[in-house]
Amino acid sequence: MGIYAGKYYDTEPAGFSQGKASYLNHHIVAVTASKMLWHAESWPFAIELDGMMGHQYGLATLQEVAVAPVARWHGFPWNHYLQTDVRFGPLGISYTSIVSPLERGPSGDGSHFLNFLLFELGFSLPEKQEHEVFFRLHHRCSAYDTINSFGANGEDFFAIGYRQYY
Repeated sequence: MGIYAGKYYDTEPAGFSQGKASYLNHHIVAVTASKMLWHAESWPFAIELDGMMGHQYGLATLQEVAVAPVARWHGFPWNHYLQTDVRFGPLGISYTSIVSPLERGPSGDGSHFLNFLLFELGFSLPEKQEHEVFFRLHHRCSAYDTINSFGANGEDFFAIGYRQYY
């Protein structure tokens, strides 16, 4: 279980990673839960199911729920100093209670349902792995117009969170 909070940025994840993002006065606060579905026997790799429920506020007020299968890699050579996890879920489903004004295309149309993508870096102390701080890119999109073709990017948030493993 975890919680995270973040701020909207106006570019796709690739633009964020290149430092080309501008932030707007729009935020998300969310709870997240993950369940391990499969763990490799001889590799530091797992498949998980990640779900989230969030509240967005600022330029609009809306709720969001999303779920995505996630690949998790946790085999880094420095883990005896700082446990590091990388999680990536490129194909999920997200639903918002209203169509955000940030997700409307040139015609003014948008969609409640969009693809949910997440990329996450998590860090914990090796002796306290059940307490994790993470940084998440939270992304909603039309998956290159395969879900709809309204011409809007969707929403992107850079978030910081805390997760407790049980």
